[in-house]
Amino acid sequence: MLKIGIVGGTGYTGVELLRILSQHPQVSIEAITSRKEAGMDVAQLFPSLRGRIELKFSDPAEANLDKCDVVFFATPNGIAMKQVPSLLDAGVRIIDLAADFRIKDIAVWEKWYGMSHACPELVAEAVYGLPEINRDRIKTARLIANPGCYPTAVQLGFLPLVESGAVDLDHLVADAKSGVSGAGRNAEIHTLFAEAADNFRAYGVSGHRHLPEIRQGLSQAAKHPIGLTFVPHLTPMIRGIHATLYAKLLKEVDLQALYENRYVNEPFVDVLPAGSHPETRSVRGSNLCRIAVHRPQGGDTAVILSVTDNLVKGAAGQAVQNMNLMFGLPETLAITHVPLFP
Repeated sequence: MLKIGIVGGTGYTGVELLRILSQHPQVSIEAITSRKEAGMDVAQLFPSLRGRIELKFSDPAEANLDKCDVVFFATPNGIAMKQVPSLLDAGVRIIDLAADFRIKDIAVWEKWYGMSHACPELVAEAVYGLPEINRDRIKTARLIANPGCYPTAVQLGFLPLVESGAVDLDHLVADAKSGVSGAGRNAEIHTLFAEAADNFRAYGVSGHRHLPEIRQGLSQAAKHPIGLTFVPHLTPMIRGIHATLYAKLLKEVDLQALYENRYVNEPFVDVLPAGSHPETRSVRGSNLCRIAVHRPQGGDTAVILSVTDNLVKGAAGQAVQNMNLMFGLPETLAITHVPLFP
């Protein structure tokens, strides 16, 4: 049994990790940390886990995380980088669900996240945890940078086109929408029910923290820098990412065949039949990314629709997928949940 520690177990990604790992047959959850809730039963804060998780939240200083096989960081940005070096030295493998190790250019990371990096020497070692591109490297990694929710949906949606060289890589456009859980569990005005319900708005048009992450991943796939306009939107739903992606075609290509062939062996990417329009509720609670491809009026613009659950394939589910790969377990173990409907 793998001994599991979770740092920051009180947020949405933390409780999603607990939901998934509580049903995983090859793990034993040893510690769930929270300074604020230390001593409280996990099931008291999250009644949905009653009968599944018997632990109490523990103070990070008393959690014996160095005795774990793997530690998940479901913390705000800037926390993991301060604790990861000592845990790696103790032989613990790390999966960070925040952004501390995602961006390889330290100056770019510090610009977008507004702080100095505490362990830049580990950024080069960290493996970006998108299995559809880095599966082999994930298997041997000590430190995984779990992708962000928008970057997962956008990169999976664009990847076959970028790899094919069939589109103008200087003018990619990603128009993406997220449910309010993507903002985390902190009380903020813009996520209050009276503010978010019956409302729809763009934000971060001039620049969003996920932009350099997406640009980095797609540039690596293209083997040269790409140009990307990324506009996120907040929608009045709890879970879900819907990314509508646009690219100008430079040569004739069978889009349906391109996507089906690229993802034919990917257990969590579902390419829908031609003409489909995936819905966020079709992936709710699952680790799936569902994709549909379009070419309106047979013109020179490819339109790709990509949907995920931001808390599962966009966070905790993908983290468990990475853990399975790291420890030689079946990749799909404990994350084959059927989406919730309605």
